[in-house]
Amino acid sequence: MKTITGRLKNARTNPSPKIECWIPEKNPSNTGLVILPGGGYGGLAEHEGKGYAEYFCRAGIACFVVSYRLGTQGFRHPAMLEDALSAICAVRSAAHDFSVNPGRVGIMGSSAGGHLAAHTLVAWGQYESDVPLRPDFGILCYPVIVSQGPHAHRGSIINLAGNDASPELLEDLSHEKHVTSRTPPCFIWHTWEDSGVPVENSLIFASALKKHGIPFELHIYQKGGHGMGLNAPFKWGAECLRWMSGITGHKTA
Repeated sequence: MKTITGRLKNARTNPSPKIECWIPEKNPSNTGLVILPGGGYGGLAEHEGKGYAEYFCRAGIACFVVSYRLGTQGFRHPAMLEDALSAICAVRSAAHDFSVNPGRVGIMGSSAGGHLAAHTLVAWGQYESDVPLRPDFGILCYPVIVSQGPHAHRGSIINLAGNDASPELLEDLSHEKHVTSRTPPCFIWHTWEDSGVPVENSLIFASALKKHGIPFELHIYQKGGHGMGLNAPFKWGAECLRWMSGITGHKTA
């Protein structure tokens, strides 16, 4: 486990996430991917961290899996967001050491990790750093997006914000409401059958991206439950690599 630290000048907590690095022998497009595993803000799912890193690294992409702080460890927002942004900062600051172009750094997350990735996509402007904090693109896998109402994943939001979160905080944590014209382009996928995190989360976020003129690709597959990662009966990973080639110029190694 390698720790690389990125400094946020106006952080409210003390972010220093552990970042495990997978660096390919060849990275034709010099692309970097910061990966946030899911786990309901209560754990970190290995197949959505290491599993993704191994897959994308084989395709010639430098991958950085982030162990961010969790609600089950006693942490609350904004610790998770600051860990994710610190990871972006750290990767960009050391980009040349990993043969990564600082202008080709994306962020990826699944389920609650998708909520955190989406938070990074819409809230990067709230923090200051010596390097830009805006991800160049986002990859959201069956993400939690909304924090209130019938489509919210209550367990994730409680772990993130506590049982007594104010209406104002819950509003801040519902990411479709904070998309702007400077939100990065996204690849999003979900399944219609997902009973853990309803598909409406992805539909709502994609709708917000469309409203603000942000390019995205959205895949809604009919079959499959929540949390499949790459163990899906469809090849979303290949579709994602194809999409990335149009964003970063990436070509599979």
